[in-house]
Amino acid sequence: MPITKDPDNASAAGPAIILVEPQLGENIGMVARAMANFGLAELRLVNPRDGWPSEKARAAASRADHVIDAVKVFDDLASALADLNFVFATTARQRDGFKTVRGPVEAGRVLRARHGMGQRTGILFGRERFGLYNDEVGLADEIVTFPVDPDFSSLNIAQAALLMSYEWMKSGLEDETRTNFSGPDMKPASKEELHGLFAYLEGALEARGYFRPAPKKPKMVDNLRAVLTRAGFAEPELKVLRGIISSLDRFSPAMPRGDGSPGDDPRRLPAAARAAKAEADRRAHRPAGDDEDTPPLGGKGTDND
Repeated sequence: MPITKDPDNASAAGPAIILVEPQLGENIGMVARAMANFGLAELRLVNPRDGWPSEKARAAASRADHVIDAVKVFDDLASALADLNFVFATTARQRDGFKTVRGPVEAGRVLRARHGMGQRTGILFGRERFGLYNDEVGLADEIVTFPVDPDFSSLNIAQAALLMSYEWMKSGLEDETRTNFSGPDMKPASKEELHGLFAYLEGALEARGYFRPAPKKPKMVDNLRAVLTRAGFAEPELKVLRGIISSLDRFSPAMPRGDGSPGDDPRRLPAAARAAKAEADRRAHRPAGDDEDTPPLGGKGTDND
């Protein structure tokens, strides 16, 4: 849903948010930011403690300037509600009376339905320290409360406004689980590709003696295939797995893990380089004093004869 930036058409953006005697400009700004996140634009203040306008509110709104610029200030709650047809009061406390109490999901749907009928709606929030008085709740039509921990039920007004703004937007989606972006659309791997991975992995494990004891190999292979087929791999994922297995498969007993990169494996060197490396390794491990290039003293055919 697009965010309206026309203060004269604020009703098109959904319910008005009414804050009763808010104390901190920062909280007002954060409420404005939460509203803008979910397509609401009409913010009403009843007797804000520090007056209005507020530079602290604008700074905390984080560029939700269209909400801040359109704020309306009222001296009393009755005046702030006068042009509305239906109002929810938010509260975390049990209230005496006969008002219907709804959760936020149902409240969002009620607001959406009434909005669709052309009604002006609002959501009423109380003071940071103690919320709404009973007579203020009495001016609303119904109550909305959040399923919070009873031992810690107090919400910051910006948090409460965020929850209700979210429920408002969600109620207008064709699919309530829809998101603005999704993960990559990957083509599922074919059975041929999956079976190729099985064969490649089985060969690598067989070469390293994984299937022990031998009579248990069929069952071990079945278990391995059950694990790999359950995930439902896509083509790119199989390529990643094959690359990992291929990298591990380049190590040998002569070049165990940690002895260098796979490119150092002697099997990957040209024949001449392998011979030179083998000779270097042989010389490096020759016992001290054993120098084949030095003829033995007194040997036949030497100057010592």
